Amino acid sequence: MTDTRRRVKVYTLNEDRQWDDRGTGHVSSGYVERLKGMSLLVRAESDGSLLLESKINPNTAYQKQQDTLIVWSEAENYDLALSFQEKAGCDEIWEKICQVQGKDPSVDITQDLVDESEEERFDDMSSPGLELPSCELNRLEEIAELVASSLPSPLRREKLALALENEGYIKKLLEIFHVCEDLENLEGLHHLYEIIKGIFLLNRTALFEVMFSEECIMDVIGCLEYDPSLSPSRKHREFLTKTAKFKEVIPISDPELKQKIHQTYRVQYIQDMVLPTPSVFEENMLSTLHSFIFFNKVEIVGMLQEDEKFLTELFAQLTDEATDEEKRQELVNFLKEFCAFSQTLQPQNRDAFFKTLSNMGILPALEVILGMDDAQVRSAATDIFSYLVEYNPSMVREFVMQEAQQNDDDILLINLIIEHMICDTDPELGGAVQLMGLLRTLVDPENMLATANKTEKTEFLGFFYKHCMHVLTAPLLANTTEEKPSKDDFQTAQLLALILELLTFCVEHHTYHIKNYIINKDILRRVLVLMASKHAFLALCALRFKRKIIGLKDEFYNRYIMKSFLFEPVVKAFLNNGSRYNLMNSAIIEMFEFIRVEDIKSLTAHVIENYWKALEDVDYVQTFKGLKLRFEQQRERQDNPKLDSMRSILRNHRYRRDARTLEDEEEMWFNSDEDDMEDGEAVVPPSDKTKNEEDIMDPISKFMERKKLKESEEKEVLLKTNLSGRQSPSFKLSFSSGTKTNLTSQSSASNLSGSPGSPGSPGSPGSPGSVSKSTSQMAAITTKGGLVGLVDYPDDDEEDDEDEDKEETLPLSKKAKLESS
Repeated sequence: MTDTRRRVKVYTLNEDRQWDDRGTGHVSSGYVERLKGMSLLVRAESDGSLLLESKINPNTAYQKQQDTLIVWSEAENYDLALSFQEKAGCDEIWEKICQVQGKDPSVDITQDLVDESEEERFDDMSSPGLELPSCELNRLEEIAELVASSLPSPLRREKLALALENEGYIKKLLEIFHVCEDLENLEGLHHLYEIIKGIFLLNRTALFEVMFSEECIMDVIGCLEYDPSLSPSRKHREFLTKTAKFKEVIPISDPELKQKIHQTYRVQYIQDMVLPTPSVFEENMLSTLHSFIFFNKVEIVGMLQEDEKFLTELFAQLTDEATDEEKRQELVNFLKEFCAFSQTLQPQNRDAFFKTLSNMGILPALEVILGMDDAQVRSAATDIFSYLVEYNPSMVREFVMQEAQQNDDDILLINLIIEHMICDTDPELGGAVQLMGLLRTLVDPENMLATANKTEKTEFLGFFYKHCMHVLTAPLLANTTEEKPSKDDFQTAQLLALILELLTFCVEHHTYHIKNYIINKDILRRVLVLMASKHAFLALCALRFKRKIIGLKDEFYNRYIMKSFLFEPVVKAFLNNGSRYNLMNSAIIEMFEFIRVEDIKSLTAHVIENYWKALEDVDYVQTFKGLKLRFEQQRERQDNPKLDSMRSILRNHRYRRDARTLEDEEEMWFNSDEDDMEDGEAVVPPSDKTKNEEDIMDPISKFMERKKLKESEEKEVLLKTNLSGRQSPSFKLSFSSGTKTNLTSQSSASNLSGSPGSPGSPGSPGSPGSVSKSTSQMAAITTKGGLVGLVDYPDDDEEDDEDEDKEETLPLSKKAKLESS
């Protein structure tokens, strides 16, 4: 059987001065060779791994608190604690620590000499202990000075604490407090304030246990009312006895638990309200006070959690329709505070806590409470719900999906939450913001579980879009039936902004669910109505929603946007914004810039074809001109499909490839069937078989020559573009047998290129009809003599020779195809 005496929890103090649970295990002490000394070892009870290995240093101050805690600091900002299951185990390890340090196990703290000078250390160690003045009214000033002078020195603090503890000095001081109050001796009361405040800063658990006992705590609070810096004195005792009332919503039968609740409330009050805010130097001096409250809360939650009768009665009364409203409010407030206390628990304990509440039926109870009219009760229920969602969203999702099989959509828990968000009466929508955050947590796929048998994401999102999404979007759809929002007051705008924020989150994190919903319900068109709102933040929310959709680069969304002309509200808002340089202006330009940079072809064409005239005058950024250029490049590629192939050939010849790869590719091309030719491809008739080999130009040279001529005539083309308003990016190139060239636009040269008698086109087919279609896409280019490309690679000459040799042995049809390319 496991030795429960040695069973401990290991705690470390984090940056927020809260204790973190590092695990449960069994403690032992022994010599560790690596650390060269006796050490404390804690091994995890789950897997035997080492949770703690801490050398017992002679100069480290160890404290024993509340009979089952040992606390110490290993570094300046690294505090450790062992919480024992049994007092006997704590005493046993404490004796080992004292034995190593040579201390008396009867003390509750070992000495710390870190900050002492050698002379002061020698003087203090030479004296057996600190002698306190007799506890009399006329010596209060002397006592106050002694306490104040002892605080800077750790050793003197220790000796002072021992003296106060051993002589029962605190109770004597509290007796004098009564005398001073009866005599209205303000000077004495001010000294007592300084003395009691100094005792708090001694940071000693044994003294706290005396001060916070039932008989002393109210007198201690009384002493702290007489702060010399405050006039008149504060009435803390009056508040605690008359104003603050302890309500037992469910009778607590355990007197120890009841006393612990009273004590914790009062000590928390002392820490938060009575003691002055500690300075930077005093903050660490109150660490034991933090620990005292922390472990008290852990103990209270544990004792309540174990009392099944108490929790059963609590939930029975919460859901009982006969319970009156005032009683129900008290029950809800108790449950809220109970959950708040649970935040002090460590993850393992908190998991057990929420499982207990779940088994008791907390979610059905919350559903009943949220359906009530009392705003305060609903607010408290929302806070409880937030604890549950933040800790275990999967538990909430599972309950909601099970509930949907039995109840109508209107009374589902998640729909109640959405309705409370929509109907929040707070002008600032504080409650709605909180509820929206909870909804986002529930629909976040990042915290959804995936198991072998089922996927929570698929199931829950399917449920949410079927049963809940229509409730969430109802205010949006109701307010966007016209070209402008039907209601445009501030509170409505805030609510719609919250809904849009959640929808934007869904677009980013959900896939086909939100896509189907947006397209089927035409949500984006309705959202863009809000671009006309007088509230800039709402218009920007609508724009952000559309920007998120465009950012996905999903052609389903893009087709939907183009079909419904959903850039119109954005362009209209951009033009209405005028020349103002603001967030709206920048956000709209950024959206169009994204389309340009990412080269989203469908949207680029849609924008230029439908909105170019409205945007062409915007010249303070190059975004729209860049979009126009992208559009023209697209048209050029469409009108000249072989241009892309030429470019690819150019790219391929710029880099040397394996000869075998090149031969394989040529073989595949030459072996292709004649039937694979695209429509409109020019076929050279058999009569051209006799054409001189020198007239066949290498595809690269043809492309480079064409590019050279095109660049040389760029100004003329641009001029024609400005005059005609729209210029096709496709051109006809016709070379004569010499160096004479003609460059004409498509519109002016369509007849010439198709006429049999065009100059510079020897060997053109006899039938004009067979040429017109092909020449409208690509000019027939022939050369005599050696035209040199802009980039000449010597290695290519050999390949050209090889190609010409091959050509002589080619079948007639294959040769014709090569020439026509």
